[in-house]
Amino acid sequence: MTDIKRTLPKYTEVVIVGGGLGGLAMGIQLQKHGINDYIIVEKDVEVGGSWRDNSYPGCACDVQSHLYSFSFTNKSDWTKRYAPWDEIQDYILATVSEYNVRPNIRFGLEVNSSVFDEKTATWTVGTADGQTVKCKYFILATGPLHHPQIPNIPGLDTFKGKVMHSARWDHGYDLKGKKVASIGTGGSAIQYVPEIAPDVERLDVYQRSAAWVIPRDERKYSKASKWVFEKFPSLRRLYRARLYMTNEMRVWPIFHPSIAVIAEFFAKQFIRAQVKDPVVRKKLTPDYMLGCKRILISNKWYPAFNRDNVDLITDGIKEIREHSIVDSNGVEREVDTIILGTGFIVDPRGYMNKFNLKGLPGHDILEDWKDGAEAYLGNTVTGYPNMFQLVGPNAGLGHNSILFMIESQVHYIIQCMKEVQKRDVGYLNVKKEAQVEFNEEIQSRIKGSVWTSGCKSWYQQADGKNFALWPSSTLEFYRRNRNVIARHYEWVKVEAKPQATVQLGSKERVVAKAKSKTAAAKEVSA
Repeated sequence: MTDIKRTLPKYTEVVIVGGGLGGLAMGIQLQKHGINDYIIVEKDVEVGGSWRDNSYPGCACDVQSHLYSFSFTNKSDWTKRYAPWDEIQDYILATVSEYNVRPNIRFGLEVNSSVFDEKTATWTVGTADGQTVKCKYFILATGPLHHPQIPNIPGLDTFKGKVMHSARWDHGYDLKGKKVASIGTGGSAIQYVPEIAPDVERLDVYQRSAAWVIPRDERKYSKASKWVFEKFPSLRRLYRARLYMTNEMRVWPIFHPSIAVIAEFFAKQFIRAQVKDPVVRKKLTPDYMLGCKRILISNKWYPAFNRDNVDLITDGIKEIREHSIVDSNGVEREVDTIILGTGFIVDPRGYMNKFNLKGLPGHDILEDWKDGAEAYLGNTVTGYPNMFQLVGPNAGLGHNSILFMIESQVHYIIQCMKEVQKRDVGYLNVKKEAQVEFNEEIQSRIKGSVWTSGCKSWYQQADGKNFALWPSSTLEFYRRNRNVIARHYEWVKVEAKPQATVQLGSKERVVAKAKSKTAAAKEVSA
């Protein structure tokens, strides 16, 4: 890794927060539309987001490789149907090089504030080290999976052994011969537990709620397949489309629970075939409808519990002592290492609780979202002009590739920028009534789905509201993000000009000094 830049410019047209797949997609598409006056602000010293942070044993994607990649790249040599984390990270680094994005990235800077000035239609973005940069467009591409969830278990801070979260795996620590406790049975744990089980002396797996786990296609791509995909890109695109449509069919059980019941029957047969002990088998069988929580895929998870050195503990944890864990029945188990497979803080009100984000007068994001995070199309929030989000509220997925959603949103954001330019206004602001109507529709459609069939999941707030997932097909999301409905926005003129403006579709940069006095006038929406 070379050319690490840590200094912010005084002004740039677009500030993107986050150097994961979303932020990179946004930057690349800005370049494709002639906007090179942008920066990506990344808190770490390398790009990659979740695929940089998650490197635990067995870490891999649960979406097929040829689908979990950008539509505008043509990687033909994926090694496996489901790529491991390091291959995805290498793909990300290669994409950054291919599109020469790195000069536009500022590393090692954590954004902790962003304040909008309606007089000049600019955002002032601040970082933890005291730097600031002004911009016209502010884009949050932080993603929901970057703040590890540390459980509030009495005594965890007094434990004398090794403690690590799955997203902060210490590869210098040797687990061989150790007594290990793994807390959590989510998407990370089902991957690392089978990998470390053969090396440790004993592995206690603490499960609060069983997960539905279905078989994983572990096939590798042959040399012939890679050759065909390389020489005939159209065939690779056709293959990618087939994967997409196959995944998209999974949306039907979500909104038709009767179909989910059929899938659930086969999932139970999978458990029966994989787990020998009937008591353990029962503990590993969820008591909620398939799809209510995230469905996981693995061929190794269930067989791990056939090992003599692996115990499944469902009694809950009462406390952690200096060298042991005590369950709710008072049983104490000696342990050398605790691995937290406890996921992430996904509610933005949690991971943005120290973020000073202020829009138009009277708009503070933590106050506006006090009852729950909401946006319009997962993109814009009323009161926060020229601010956009990638994978914002109710733009997540449980059945297909999130990159499809990201690319749809990136397209929408650029259409918004074009419309601002076309109308010669300072900013756009989504109308409150449009946002309210959209969110009422979303919550109405979620009712009656498997997500509301009785379980608790990270898709939900404490009050049960699902703030994370898109309640329909990705094709509908794509359609609704193709064009900007102008009447859903206010288009506001300002007299003052920002320090620089860039004409979309042109690589010319026009520089102008800001005027001292401004006046805002709302333009009637078309």
